[in-house]
Amino acid sequence: MPRALSNGMELEYDTFGDPADPAMLLIMGLGTQMTAWRPEFCRALAGRGFHVVRYDNRDCGLSTSLDHCPPPDIRAVLAGDTSTVPYLLADMARDAAGLLDALGIGAAHVVGASMGGMIAQQLVIDHPERVLSLCSVMSTTGDRSVGGAAPEAVAVLAAPAPRDREEAVERAVRSAAAIGSPAHPVPAGELRERAAAAYDRSHRPEGFARQYAAILASPDRTAGLHAVTVPTLVVHGAEDPLVHRSGGEATAAAVPGAELMVIPGMGHDLPEPLWPDIVDAVARNAARAGDRTAGDADGRPAASGLDG
Repeated sequence: MPRALSNGMELEYDTFGDPADPAMLLIMGLGTQMTAWRPEFCRALAGRGFHVVRYDNRDCGLSTSLDHCPPPDIRAVLAGDTSTVPYLLADMARDAAGLLDALGIGAAHVVGASMGGMIAQQLVIDHPERVLSLCSVMSTTGDRSVGGAAPEAVAVLAAPAPRDREEAVERAVRSAAAIGSPAHPVPAGELRERAAAAYDRSHRPEGFARQYAAILASPDRTAGLHAVTVPTLVVHGAEDPLVHRSGGEATAAAVPGAELMVIPGMGHDLPEPLWPDIVDAVARNAARAGDRTAGDADGRPAASGLDG
C-alpha cells in the first residue's frame, strides 16, 4: 500500500474505484486500522460512484508512530490537566486535510466511524472547504453529558494492553462481545481471524493511549457543528454501549438539517448485514451535495476556488 506525507506524518492509505469519481474519505476509530473498513464495504461505496480512500490514522496501523512521546497521564487528563497530551483531534483533522492535499483532492465526501466521526466533525469545522458531505457514524460531539459508555464498555477501554498475540486476539473477541451489535453477532472464529490479521499487520498499544488522550483533551464541538452547512448524515446503533445513542442524537441536533439514522440492533460496529442500508444512506446524503460534486475529476467543487 502507498504512503503520503501529511502534516508531518506519513499516512498509509489505499483506494477503491475510479479516480475520476468524486472522492470519499473514510476515517476509522480509536486504535483501529483502516482495514476495519472492510474491502467489500469500500467496493460497495465505489460501486455507487465514489473514489474511496481509506487510511491509517497517526499512531495506528502502518502510519507514523509517535512512540518518542511520553505516555499520556489519562487520570490527569480526566481531571483537566492536558499537559501530557501530545496532540488533539484537530491535529488528526489536519492529517486528513493533508492527505487530501497529497492526493490532489480538493474536497471529498467524508465518512468517519467512532473517533473517526469526531475527526470528520473537526475536519468540517476547521476546514469546511475540504468537505462535500459529512457522515458521522457511532460518534459524538465531545459534550461529556452525551454519548457516555456503559460500564461493560468502559471495562474494554480500561483493560491492560495485551502482552502477546494470543492475548490480543482473545481480548478482541471479548471486546466484540461487549460492544458489538446484539442483532448481528460475528462468529468467534471470524473475530479471531480478523484480530490475528490486525495484530500481524500492526500492534500499537501506546498509540491507542495517545489517541484516547486526544479524544479526552479535545474541546466540545457542538458550537462548531452549528455552523456546518454541508449535507450531514448521522448513523448510530440503538444498542451502542460504547458511545450511547445520545451522542449521535446530539450530533444530528447540532448540525442544521442533519439526518439521523438510528439502527435497531446495532452496537458499536459495522456488521455486514447492515452494509446495504448504510451504503444507501451515505450515497443519498452525498447526492444532497448536488452541484458541489460536479467539477474536477479529483472531487474538487467546480466553483470552490481551491488551489490544491
